[in-house]
Amino acid sequence: MNTRRIASALALAAVLGTPAAAQDRGGILNFARYDGSQLVDPIYADRNPDIWMVGSLFDTLLRLGADGKSVEPGLAESYELAADGKSVTLKLRSGLTFADGSPLTGADVVFSLDRARNGDLSSWAGLIGSIDSVAADGDRITIALKTPDPTILTMLATFNTAIVSKAAFDAAPGATDQEKSAAIFAKGGPGVGSGPFYLCGFEQGATMDFCANKGYWRQGADGKPLPYLDGVHFQVIPDDATRILKLQAGEVDVAEFVPFARVAELKADEKLNMELFPSTRIIYSPINVRATRADGSPNPLADVRVRQALNYATDKAALIGLVLHGAGKPMSSPLMAAATQDAVNMDPLYGYDLEKAKALIAEAGLPQGTKITFTTLAGSADDATIFAALQQMWAPLGIDLVVEQVDGPTRGAKNRSGEFDIHTYGWVNDVNDASQVVGWLGHTPTANAVGTGWEDATFNGLYEAAQTEMDPAKRTDAFAQMQKIYAEAAPLLFMYETPFAVAVSNEVSGYVQTPLGANVFEEATVSR
Repeated sequence: MNTRRIASALALAAVLGTPAAAQDRGGILNFARYDGSQLVDPIYADRNPDIWMVGSLFDTLLRLGADGKSVEPGLAESYELAADGKSVTLKLRSGLTFADGSPLTGADVVFSLDRARNGDLSSWAGLIGSIDSVAADGDRITIALKTPDPTILTMLATFNTAIVSKAAFDAAPGATDQEKSAAIFAKGGPGVGSGPFYLCGFEQGATMDFCANKGYWRQGADGKPLPYLDGVHFQVIPDDATRILKLQAGEVDVAEFVPFARVAELKADEKLNMELFPSTRIIYSPINVRATRADGSPNPLADVRVRQALNYATDKAALIGLVLHGAGKPMSSPLMAAATQDAVNMDPLYGYDLEKAKALIAEAGLPQGTKITFTTLAGSADDATIFAALQQMWAPLGIDLVVEQVDGPTRGAKNRSGEFDIHTYGWVNDVNDASQVVGWLGHTPTANAVGTGWEDATFNGLYEAAQTEMDPAKRTDAFAQMQKIYAEAAPLLFMYETPFAVAVSNEVSGYVQTPLGANVFEEATVSR
């Protein structure tokens, strides 16, 4: 759940929503990935390299609109949310098929949504936990809800609710759903999904191939079915420099996760478009707010004035320059990226003010030489840079910042147990709604406020009420109140947002990475 020349949302909308009238068709797009997929299944995908591929192989009943926030018809040509918010009725398009040509029916929808909401199968089941039942009568789908759910339409446009073939699962070898899913993925070929592509080749940790679904329901600008490409060939190249070298040599067409230190160089390359796609990725540091540390000693960070002081003493612009080489922006909402629905712009959120920070430290009575441990990921150059910068920035406050380097699983364990002072962390939204990230960062029962131990009864009440509030204006107001409370409490060191840095050959057009991280290939073309 984790974890571009900053183009505007309008530019993104233009790419997604208004393809050119004339399009090249055919060809294979060669894509260099930083990591490979393990299992691209809507309900089992739990790593970004898997999640971000689901939309290419599977379709959902509804789709996100070109603005990245609204919802529009997908496999369902029409939909209606009941006035009481407790049911959704949808009508499937006629003539829908899976990639092997077999019909997509209401039975597949019932099977897929029942599978997706099964907590014994999927870690994402809670996203549609409001569903009580799913029924199909021909092409008419009725979803009954246990309680009003203002997020249900968004969730029906989210990867975990994508529709899979019941027949393919029934026929697959294996005694359990997990075994059947693994067998289907290992076999590849058309049949299980109805997305613009199907999996037609796979070598774990090395390559993956998508082939065009010739029966895809969406039409291109030329009136023929999308996608324009014949396929996409993925190469797994973990080394940043090697991905870039292969792009520059013309061996691949796209290289993802370009190091920010290379952005300026690649922008100057006339053969490339150095894209900085807007994202929902935020980099922050949870602060342990408990009265005592894990060893029983008093915790200086329990004092809100100390946490506020650390935020004021952090020069975000300097961090962005050092870590992102300018390709980012400070967090403007304390709880989410600016691209998230219901984000409040509080810019400057704890703008750099060393004198105010010193005054807060004095008011809190923090002794000079107070030791605070900053936990980072071993081997992370970005974390090392952040630590070195904060050590210098906070020294005038009398804080002795010391580093503790750990691996990822250890950092996660420390977060869950509270055995930390401050540690590095990051987040990318998985759904197009504020509830997921706000629940993770601030709602105590969800994740102990991202492990900080922070708890605020008013905040928790607002969050819980927002989960069933069907009035959009009231819900937006509740999230605004939550952001104000969270900003003042400062259970995080609020740092910055980063774009998705992707270098693309001039021969490619129409490729997009969405703010949620998903790769969109169906309107991409290659001219060579």
